Amino acid sequence: MVHTDLLYWYGAAATFYLTSCLVFVILRWFHTCQAPKDKRSYLWPDRKLQVIIYTVAVVLIPYLLNPANPKAWTLWKLYFPGTYYFYIGALLFCYFGSVKQWNSWKTATWIAAIIMSIAMAPIVLDAWIPGGMLKPSFSRIWDKVVLVESLGMMAYCSLAVWQVRHWIRETRDENYSNPDDFPEMYARRVWLIPVWLTPLLWPGYLLDNPNVAAVCNIVLGLFNIILLLITMPPWRRMDVVSDPEEETGEQEEDDWRDEQAVERAKKISEEIERFVKKGKGFLDPHLKIDNVVDHCSYSRTYVSHVFKTRYGGFSRYVNTLRLEYYDRYLSQHPSATKDTAAQESGFISYIAYYKVKERLERE
Repeated sequence: MVHTDLLYWYGAAATFYLTSCLVFVILRWFHTCQAPKDKRSYLWPDRKLQVIIYTVAVVLIPYLLNPANPKAWTLWKLYFPGTYYFYIGALLFCYFGSVKQWNSWKTATWIAAIIMSIAMAPIVLDAWIPGGMLKPSFSRIWDKVVLVESLGMMAYCSLAVWQVRHWIRETRDENYSNPDDFPEMYARRVWLIPVWLTPLLWPGYLLDNPNVAAVCNIVLGLFNIILLLITMPPWRRMDVVSDPEEETGEQEEDDWRDEQAVERAKKISEEIERFVKKGKGFLDPHLKIDNVVDHCSYSRTYVSHVFKTRYGGFSRYVNTLRLEYYDRYLSQHPSATKDTAAQESGFISYIAYYKVKERLERE
């Protein structure tokens, strides 16, 4: 009787976890708040990827149906360390890198996906095929293969964590003209998720204990629900760009006071205006200060300083030009909608225009 009760407990915990995954899939796919449908890829860049990742959890069904099956248990205990680190790493790259260098990480992500799939495929097939397909000796060897693969996915995930941390630091330099492009506050909340989840992913495998795994499954299911609640609203499009003051040494201040520095600042201003204003670079909704630096003959430090001392900051200067262009566009195109005028002026939408206008008027 005790043994039967334990099997019920294992199955119930597994069912709770898988149910949370499927609920996540359904709501994530169909629920997009009030956002325009054509903005989904911008508002929720990781939406499709999340749906795919959480749908893959259905491969665990054999364990739900028969927790006493050794092959199903092997699949269950290996699934979490073998897949979760890849999932988290890919989502971090996709979500926070959509406006940055997501494309530069796609190759590494595809390679990681292939490695993970090859490592997990025999374990999955062994659990799904009646009677299994792996001999016990080969199954034990493959356990070690998945262990090595899991460590490799941890390295991939660590790379994603490091990259997101790097992007967070970049926001200190007011790198984004669109204050909604990089969700700094949200990134600070979730970039350490792999660290938080690690104590839940390994115990079942390391201890080879279904009871421990069941507890971890319940907690992971709760985590799925919490993650769903905080990702359904477009958090990545909240006001996130701050304007912190950078500390500068006396030597740097003195350097900017001399005649050479004044002349240099004048030349940088001319280059900035040539690209941003006259070249209408401000119409790019994802314009970054790095793009401006690429068109200047001076370093990022000098360009950033000129923006702060002469224009009140990169974001302020660019968005002031956008607001002026918006007014001109409406006067020249009286039949245009406000959303169209905002998009033609370098904003993502009229809502983004309104938020920027309101913020600049308060300053």
